[in-house]
Amino acid sequence: MTDASPLTPSIPWLKTRRAVLAIAVLASSAAGCLAMYRVTASLGIGWQVAMLVLFALTFTWIALAFWGALCGFAICALNLDPLSLRRLNRDIPNARLLVSRTALVMPIYAEPPIPTFAGLEATCRSLLAHALDDDAQEAANPLSAHFDVFILSDTQDADQAEVEEAHVAAMQQRFAGQLAIHYRRRPNNSGRKAGNIAEFCRRWGRHYDFMVVLDADSLMSGATLLRMVQRMQRQPGIGLIQTVPIPVGQKSLFGRFTQFASALYSPMLAAGQSFWQGDAANYWGHNAIIRTRAFMEHAGLPTLPGKPPLGGELLSHDFVEAALLKRGGWQVLLDTMVTTAVSRHDPYISASHNSFEAMPSNLLDFAKRDRRWLQGNLQHLRLMGGAGLHPLSRMHFFYGAFAFLSSLVWLGLLLCTSVLVTYHVLGDVTHQTLPQPLSLGLLSITLGMLLAPKLLGLLLAFSQTPHAFGGRLRLVISTLLEMLFAALIAPLMMAWHSLFIINVLLGRSIEWQTQPRGERSLSWRETWQHTGWMTLSGLLWAGAMMAFSPTAFGWLTPAWLGLVGAAPLVKYSSSGTWGGVVCHRLGLLNTPSRALKPPLLDDFERLVAHSAPYPLDPDTRQPFPLARLPAERIGEMPCQSFRHFDRLAIVSPAVNLKEPY
Repeated sequence: MTDASPLTPSIPWLKTRRAVLAIAVLASSAAGCLAMYRVTASLGIGWQVAMLVLFALTFTWIALAFWGALCGFAICALNLDPLSLRRLNRDIPNARLLVSRTALVMPIYAEPPIPTFAGLEATCRSLLAHALDDDAQEAANPLSAHFDVFILSDTQDADQAEVEEAHVAAMQQRFAGQLAIHYRRRPNNSGRKAGNIAEFCRRWGRHYDFMVVLDADSLMSGATLLRMVQRMQRQPGIGLIQTVPIPVGQKSLFGRFTQFASALYSPMLAAGQSFWQGDAANYWGHNAIIRTRAFMEHAGLPTLPGKPPLGGELLSHDFVEAALLKRGGWQVLLDTMVTTAVSRHDPYISASHNSFEAMPSNLLDFAKRDRRWLQGNLQHLRLMGGAGLHPLSRMHFFYGAFAFLSSLVWLGLLLCTSVLVTYHVLGDVTHQTLPQPLSLGLLSITLGMLLAPKLLGLLLAFSQTPHAFGGRLRLVISTLLEMLFAALIAPLMMAWHSLFIINVLLGRSIEWQTQPRGERSLSWRETWQHTGWMTLSGLLWAGAMMAFSPTAFGWLTPAWLGLVGAAPLVKYSSSGTWGGVVCHRLGLLNTPSRALKPPLLDDFERLVAHSAPYPLDPDTRQPFPLARLPAERIGEMPCQSFRHFDRLAIVSPAVNLKEPY
């Protein structure tokens, strides 16, 4: 059993958990590969090796997701904390217990100002509201000494920056005397988001014990923020706590499906991940709290040798920063309290413990975001052999890259199967016939393991919180629709990811631009421009299979059907009208965030509706003056090396919380 100390959270039997999971995954993979070997036994050695390698990669990936989901299902069904394996702690955080200073930092780059600053203001208002209890209504707000807010702008356009300044100055007036809000704009965006945060750390990081990193679309409740801060205070061995943000706010059909799937499956999947990752979890770049001292000492990012796309600046910096923190002796945790509690409809938790984000409203913008992530995650493969890294950090690097590479592997497996069928028909090669009963059995098992996480998530919600999803009947219908939609778009994502990987391997890099965050309904012209080649490929593929083997045509229907219908699928799923029909008229795709109506989301929607495009002082009709930045306290954030690491140089993670670093 893992020893517990005042500095670290208790994670009993962590090595045993990981060992049992690894054995289950490897045993499942070995059994699947043995079955596949029997299926391909009559093929030539070249085809047999190719099919086995591609299948082994795909099936092992599916097995890991299956067993992780099963762990999460057990944790959620028993209402346990996935780390301590105790009953979930539902203590209400108390602002009077604060003995530290925390900075809420929001790096932005040419973001839409109204939803961005409305979200930040809603978060700040929730923090202030939660800190005021009945005994402190007339007392000075205790948060002004413990929280500051920083908007870190990398916006390069002067006119756009002027609008940002007007919004921030107006916020400073509204929060005067309650919460200090600061605005800093860099003349360049060197290092992108990671460079933006690093520059903040070097100038002001030593003022703060912790920093909470927010994206431009992040929403976090005051209860969640206070809970994370107090946990960092109690356990100084923790370097980072990542929450599980749930997508909200989209009205398109694609957005509704995404939000429903995340609300239904994320609590269980996150609990499963936390169960076996333990203190070596990952960082997703936002909605997380970080110990500033640990981050500055250990998370300075190096530049990869070589040119982009696989060299140069690290694009997906968050995975790397988590690995460096863990290498430095700090714990990195995945906190599932928020999502697990929301899924259980606890009256207090549901109303106040929230962590949200926005998602792209259509498949094209979703794929473009994946294109940026893909390039960054492929860079991580070069870091897997980095000196001193924890084995799970290396696994995170591979796991993140294979999330995209699996599309190419799946495509290769489908193409090999199609070519074999064609060879068999054209050449009448009887010895290359695939045994149909074995093939169907293996296919059924694979599909069952692939769908099991969705069915387990449905079972949890069906038994525990059906009202949060519109009732049991609507929950079942919504889940079946989501499973159908996911099956239809899977071939599209496979095609896009495969194309993106090929472009990266050909040396074609992209710029990391601001992602679209608002509603955007696609035109037919834009849709056909990006999906026409998929429709043509799907028609040719389906036609060839129908001509050579109607049986194979049936087997491959899930693959070619989505490609053939790519254009209407992408076009109509971007529609807010269709999303409204499904959700409002039929009552489907309901989520807890809509059914339970957290005050945080209500406040955000109100602020968006009443925000002025360019706030002015009502007396002078001029912009409010922008407050000066606080005094700097310069600190070092040395660049880390992946070639050399001295483990003996690691010092105790204990820190005196009464004296900010």
